[in-house]
Amino acid sequence: MADATSYKKPPVDSDTYSDHVDSEAASEVYDENGSLLSGKTGSGIGYAVPDSRKIGVTGAVFLILNKMIGTGIFSTPSGIFASTGSVGISILLWAVAGLLTLSGLSVYLEFGLAIPRSGGEKNYLERVFRKPPFLITSVFAVQMILLGFSAGNSLAFGRYVLLACGHPMPDGLVPRIIAVICMTFVVVLHATKPTWGLRLTNALGVFKVLVLLLIVFAGFAALAGYRLVPDPHNFDNFWATEKGDGYGGGGAYAYATALLQVVYSYKGWENANYVMGELKNPQRTLKIAAPLAVIGVTVLYVLANVAYFAAIPKAELAKSEVIVAGLFFRNMFGESVAARSLPAFVALSNIGNVLAVSFAHSRVNQELAKEGILPWSKFWASSKPFRTPAASLFLHWLVTVIVLVAPPPGPAYNFIVNLYTYPGAWINTFVAGGLIYLRLKKSENWSSPWRTWLPVTIVYLMLNIFLAITPFIPPNSDWNADGYPYYAFPLVGIAILLLGVVYWAVWTKLLPRLGGYTIVAETVIDETGEEVMRYRKVPRLGVGETVTQPLLWDSVSSGYGSP
Repeated sequence: MADATSYKKPPVDSDTYSDHVDSEAASEVYDENGSLLSGKTGSGIGYAVPDSRKIGVTGAVFLILNKMIGTGIFSTPSGIFASTGSVGISILLWAVAGLLTLSGLSVYLEFGLAIPRSGGEKNYLERVFRKPPFLITSVFAVQMILLGFSAGNSLAFGRYVLLACGHPMPDGLVPRIIAVICMTFVVVLHATKPTWGLRLTNALGVFKVLVLLLIVFAGFAALAGYRLVPDPHNFDNFWATEKGDGYGGGGAYAYATALLQVVYSYKGWENANYVMGELKNPQRTLKIAAPLAVIGVTVLYVLANVAYFAAIPKAELAKSEVIVAGLFFRNMFGESVAARSLPAFVALSNIGNVLAVSFAHSRVNQELAKEGILPWSKFWASSKPFRTPAASLFLHWLVTVIVLVAPPPGPAYNFIVNLYTYPGAWINTFVAGGLIYLRLKKSENWSSPWRTWLPVTIVYLMLNIFLAITPFIPPNSDWNADGYPYYAFPLVGIAILLLGVVYWAVWTKLLPRLGGYTIVAETVIDETGEEVMRYRKVPRLGVGETVTQPLLWDSVSSGYGSP
């Protein structure tokens, strides 16, 4: 193949591409085998965010809070206690999960402060796993696009809205219609009025914290004897492991499952890493906002569990399933108050999560498109017409709506909605292992303003290996209790990661061979001064053909450019 050289694109029309920034930079171009082709001057199209729309410390805190605080803290505690049969161990698991989350946060801070641009794990994995070229990026892209939906919280919003209106309804047509309306509202708001989208996100974040504080202080009142039910005496024999009506006796599998559930209740702490390019002074903002949010949520989660145990008898708590917070409100404030207020609280919590997830995941989708990884990258990467990632928001909306309307109610739907959490354990395993490799391999010249203590990184690595392997352990009860074999869940999750390998083979091997071109990766300096990757198509030359200035296919502008 002839030498590939980078080129400077013609001037961009400022009237139609005012949000694109053309920046000249030193670049390196590699072929599909990872061999350096050239190191000359190149350029990349940027998608600069106006300073007035960038997110400060407060906004970043609530962006994280809104994704972390979903329905988990209002429902999961019952399952945790049912698995362990111990008040002390249940509360301890919530505290331990908070510390494990902080270990993961430290790993992401080290990566995020060293590579301060939007995209999160995509950037970190690309820094570590450079061979085979494009493979890890393809795996991450497939996982993020197919599983980065907001169907679960959108549907929960629909069901809790109906419950708050006095019309409780199981999963069906009406809740799904409300879910689609919720998702559509969020996407339109972020696309057309991004400032108001962030304001609403912040407001709902404040609301969530206030609801948890209400539960915490009501719990203190319960401990002092102010409640509408007799003292449940749950703190007598605090560390005792008991077996009673609906709780205890589950064995090692039950404990492992309980930890799994608690850890997933903390998910969302990495949300700000996805939008680093839209943070004001990103390194300082992330360094302050992320630990503040995670520590705050950990304290609130632990104290909320203390509050639940202070007001709900053990048997009721174990059987409460998704209405544990409802039982707490009933025992503290009476039946009518609990019935009216809690569904509305949870519904607002759900839409806050949808706002935060849609904002962050659309930015990751746009980063993938800007680099040419997705089909029709020019469209998905566009910031027209509102200087927002409207097309990437539409992609997020499209996948979410398909998941909402396609599967029938019941096990099939629950399986799909819950599936998105599992492949993340493998992604985080690669991230943690990659950081250990960078730290130990001196030739990598790794440096970051944040330094994670090596044992902390190892703990996070082992945690994610645990999360990846545990679902394969047979349960003590029915293997088909959820309507499908217990091993189907992790197997399908791994299959989705392997689908990324298939996509990589088609994108970088099969189609280039059929189309007479090769994929090259060009590193350029973008408008923020950061080094970014652009994937391009270079025509292959026949035997005896030579060219001094080959055309390079720009996957963003979808055209060949000449030097």
